[in-house]
Amino acid sequence: MGTHYALRITHHASRITHHASRITHHASRITHHASRITHHASRITHHALRITHHPPERNLKMSEKIENMKDLSREDTARLILDMFHRIIVHHTLWFTEVRHQMGMEKALEMLKASWDKSYGIQMKRLSKFFGFEMKDGIPEPMLRMSEESLQELLKTVAANWLANDGVWFQSVEFNHGMTDAKRCNDSCWAHFSPFEAWSVKNFLGLPEYPGIEGLKKALNFRLYATINTQSVIDDGPDCIIFQMNECRVQSARKRKGLDDYPCKSVGVVEYPYFARSIDKRITTECIGCPPDEHPEEWYCAWRFKIEE
Repeated sequence: MGTHYALRITHHASRITHHASRITHHASRITHHASRITHHASRITHHALRITHHPPERNLKMSEKIENMKDLSREDTARLILDMFHRIIVHHTLWFTEVRHQMGMEKALEMLKASWDKSYGIQMKRLSKFFGFEMKDGIPEPMLRMSEESLQELLKTVAANWLANDGVWFQSVEFNHGMTDAKRCNDSCWAHFSPFEAWSVKNFLGLPEYPGIEGLKKALNFRLYATINTQSVIDDGPDCIIFQMNECRVQSARKRKGLDDYPCKSVGVVEYPYFARSIDKRITTECIGCPPDEHPEEWYCAWRFKIEE
């Protein structure tokens, strides 16, 4: 009998040990899942904080009930109108770049002048009628009623917006793909923009095909940069000038922050020769100095333009 009870006790003890082991195993799994729940909770909190600091774009907030433009609120209708202006600008640019690709820069500029003159007239006729203002010689009449001081201030505001737009594009590429890609895209962009700006200034001023160094001196004063930077021109002999950028909005801002000069020479050796050559193809360009080059206090970059005899 004693042996029988001893065997039964041993059997029950073994089962108790087995169940205890299973309980320990399940407890371990519960701990594991609890840890995963804590991890996911932490991630949810992290994303919640990101959403707080970076709210989703407007289109993500729209109700699923919105099926067409008539379903939009007044605010969203206004947003859509502004978005359409953006589409017009980009489509206009894409037309130009494609014609340039298919037919070359010279033909593209010819088509640009013809299409812009006509398109501008059509668009402004509609907008002036809608907003109730007159057009005079292609200019909105309210602009002609502005004071000289207000027009100058508007000129600076538009130029500052251009520079801001350029900087935003640079930073968008830099922050997502790095400085090397940003500089590469920036330099290539200026290879297209400088000839266009030269063409635009040349048309605005009515310069002849070969306006010479005097034509270039005048054209440099009508670049977008001329409105927001301080620059000077020094005569350096027959058919030769030295252009100096005395105050540069970008470099001056970096200087105030205690930063080194931005190394802009790689874009400068594209920007200035392309601009000068597009004003008069006889003009050659020499870089006297441009960051990261050392330079005196009175200028950030300097360029020599001349026509060889």
